[in-house]
Amino acid sequence: MRRTTVFADDEVLGALQAIARRRGVTLSEVTREALAAYVARSGRKRKPLTLAAIGRSGRKDVAERAEEFLQEGFGR
Repeated sequence: MRRTTVFADDEVLGALQAIARRRGVTLSEVTREALAAYVARSGRKRKPLTLAAIGRSGRKDVAERAEEFLQEGFGR
């Protein structure tokens, strides 16, 4: 383990100190846990977003009647 210096806003530092006091551990321990959690979360691959079926209507004839549906949708 190596020592390092971290600059943090007073608000964040205060919240970390409060967590440490509540848990009865050092500020260093809470900071190490927070950093480890951040690294673990950042290393995970995110599931790619998919647009498939996002507008599922339940109809089976949309492709054949697309023009008709568009006309209805635009008030013609």
